[in-house]
Amino acid sequence: MTSLLVSILGIYLFVGLGAFAKWRFKEELHERSLILISVYILQPFLTFWGLTTRPLESGVFEAAGWYLAAVFALFVPMLFVAPRLYADRKKRAIFLVGSLVGNTANLGIPLGIAIFGEASVPYTTMINLANVFFVNILGVYIYSSGSFSPRESVMNVVKMPILWSALAALACNALNVAIPPSVEEHLKLGAYASIVVQLLLFGIYLSQVRVAHIDWVLAKWVGLVKFAALPLVAWGVAYLAGLEPFVAKVLVMETMTPLAIANVNFAALFHCRPKDVAALVFLSSLFFLLYFMVLWPIIE
Repeated sequence: MTSLLVSILGIYLFVGLGAFAKWRFKEELHERSLILISVYILQPFLTFWGLTTRPLESGVFEAAGWYLAAVFALFVPMLFVAPRLYADRKKRAIFLVGSLVGNTANLGIPLGIAIFGEASVPYTTMINLANVFFVNILGVYIYSSGSFSPRESVMNVVKMPILWSALAALACNALNVAIPPSVEEHLKLGAYASIVVQLLLFGIYLSQVRVAHIDWVLAKWVGLVKFAALPLVAWGVAYLAGLEPFVAKVLVMETMTPLAIANVNFAALFHCRPKDVAALVFLSSLFFLLYFMVLWPIIE
């Protein structure tokens, strides 16, 4: 448990550095420039490297498929509930996407290694890929629709390079294309840079969050979906599907992760109340520390 706590807190070191940088440099530090660099340049490196580091066996796709099944089992009814809860399109977008998009990469993958060892990496990588497709297709469209027309929102989805990077990586993996070690080192460099920049961005937006930015009603609904409904649905899906205990635990663990920092990136990119989203990500991250350490031993 100590190593788990150290792993989680180590991730937040860079969040703190991002907050300090914004406090120190103020208006000299333009976060939107970092957003553009992260989304359009660095994140494709992370996706391509993560999907080409080892051959993907057919069995690991099963976990990703059941993860999406759990997400869509909630997403569909939420489409009907959201308009009743929020007339504001931007708050509706945050509820629909933020509630379901967890931090399956920056936190989920190292958390899986800390709990289950490296045997979990193929499963957490594929679950993260499923999450990437969800957030970069439906997530981008919904966040974008808060400020853009439906046609512009579709074009914003098409312009996401991370999707094309993921498809290229899957093609290389399927065709057994060997990545030269020198190229792989550069891919890894870009991948780690992507993770660090995303954490710094989270800290930058977090430093601008005030209590007034917290919509407590929105936080309540997002928290209920993220930390109660989604893990319960995932557990039910794993039980009905008859998944082996190891895969089922990895699946449930990934649904328990706090809101993804990618929510802040896309909310900022498409002008969808990024400070509100950063506040929600922060609250969910704080709650996660206690929530996970109390609940996980019971699940195990």
